[in-house]
Amino acid sequence: MIWIISMYLSSMIFLLLGSLMNLMISIMLLISGESWFLEWEIISVNPCSVVMTLILDWMSLMFLSFVMFISSMVIFYSGSYMSGDNNINRFIYLVLAFVLSMGFLIISPNLISILLGWDGLGLVSYCLVIYYQNEKSSAAGMLTALSNRIGDVAILLAISLLFSLGGWNFLLYVDMIKNLDMKLSLCFLVVLAAMTKSAQIPFCAWLPAAMAAPTPVSALVHSSTLVTAGVYLLIRFNPAFMNSIIQVGLLLLASLTMFMAGLGANFEYDLKKIIALSTLSQLGVMMSILSLGYPDLAFFHLLAHALFKALLFMCAGAVIHNMKDYQDIRMMGGLVYYMPLTGMSMTLANLALCGTPFLAGFYSKDMILEVAFMSSLNLTIFVLYALATGLTVCYTMRLIYYTMSGSFNLGNLYEVHDESAIMTNPMIALSVGAIVSGAALSWLIFPTPYMICMSLFMKTLALSVSVLGGALGYFMNMGSFNYILNSLKNYDLTVFLGSMWFMPYLSTRGTMNSFLSVGNDFQSVGDNGWLEYYGGQGIYHSTNKSSLNLQVLQDNMLKIYLLSVFLWVSVFFVLL
Repeated sequence: MIWIISMYLSSMIFLLLGSLMNLMISIMLLISGESWFLEWEIISVNPCSVVMTLILDWMSLMFLSFVMFISSMVIFYSGSYMSGDNNINRFIYLVLAFVLSMGFLIISPNLISILLGWDGLGLVSYCLVIYYQNEKSSAAGMLTALSNRIGDVAILLAISLLFSLGGWNFLLYVDMIKNLDMKLSLCFLVVLAAMTKSAQIPFCAWLPAAMAAPTPVSALVHSSTLVTAGVYLLIRFNPAFMNSIIQVGLLLLASLTMFMAGLGANFEYDLKKIIALSTLSQLGVMMSILSLGYPDLAFFHLLAHALFKALLFMCAGAVIHNMKDYQDIRMMGGLVYYMPLTGMSMTLANLALCGTPFLAGFYSKDMILEVAFMSSLNLTIFVLYALATGLTVCYTMRLIYYTMSGSFNLGNLYEVHDESAIMTNPMIALSVGAIVSGAALSWLIFPTPYMICMSLFMKTLALSVSVLGGALGYFMNMGSFNYILNSLKNYDLTVFLGSMWFMPYLSTRGTMNSFLSVGNDFQSVGDNGWLEYYGGQGIYHSTNKSSLNLQVLQDNMLKIYLLSVFLWVSVFFVLL
């Protein structure tokens, strides 16, 4: 037990010190404009060299700093949350392996070395999703692993296409890729890989399913590691696929993902799945602004979102612990009276998610919306942006109403209170980040302010749809509009909107049934039919029959001897 505590504390302290060191070096490189590039040649085959490449610039080190800081808080938080687990040492090892894989991906501009971190994230995420070892976790883990394998195959195909350039460091060849005949294929594969990792339509079903993992893992996965890997890859690869049809397709799919996730969260009652769908919505925001040609804004929102989303999951974990593992928000209510610190932190994270002025989400989200509204969007994308912004505030206020206000709904025999300092201290640290990180990052990343000129209507549009969405989300669930009965009257529509447009079904049984029915036909007609008749069983039966005939000929029977003598005599006379 002492060994486990020492490992847990040393891991947390190491990650926290590494985070501070990386942040200081990142700020130094940002001010000086320098980048450090390390390359180690492993093997050279004709004109191609397999090299291990590391790039240490302000972007990679700042992202790595945030990953290590959130990981240290998650490990510290897990000391209380996972205290009843007999295998907490295994859990800590898996989290450290997860952070190591993400670190490989962040500092590698080489597709081969990226594959180490990319595959490592997929493997460790599968181990963490199935951590509780039940049927639901197994199904969720398999969906997560198989969805991510599509991206792994896309990366492998992209590696084979880059072979023609003589190397796999895409930062060096990003200008050459623009003039290649295979540019479309290469960019399509990289974007496909990023879409599977960052759960864009049609690969979004695995993200809510991954909520089967322990809540500290969700805080890590949904803030700064697994789901942001695809966004980070496209930030690095961004110049290659600009001004192509892939950019337009990614913009449409990201906007649809943003809208679909916001809509689905308004019909969901599972606390963790609501937060997971909000992550999906914010990933759509990052991908959409990335496809409009603003990778710096996508990176800014990625960092700001990481802090308040990790805080939101930690607060959700504390609430679930106190609610005796209930995750249905209808069982909650009035928690602000019994868990004031957790309630304050959760409300703070929710307000940052909505883009409330002067919190972390405001600086990145408001700038993204204004830059998007200034861009040459068509009407469909513009409407999706506006609706998704309102829906975000709508499901956030709905969540606040169900969990924080009203009366306690679980029962009278439960003691509900703020958890121990081991769980609340990381929440306080992340709360500070959710308040100050937006302003601090905007000063660091954008020393020159954006010049945004818009009409009064466009300038106030984001605020207007947010206020309208918040009012609808709060008052509709108070019963003023008979919300429950309306949803029951339109049951089919409610099921469609609340089930992510049937994406979980289409990703599992929807694709599986057709392949299984064809496979069943092949098995019955082929493996168990003609192939069996002319293959193994047919050869066996014919050989068996022939051996039986030979065995009869070899028996010591008088009639066989007389018959053979007669045949030989007959042949002799015929030949004469």
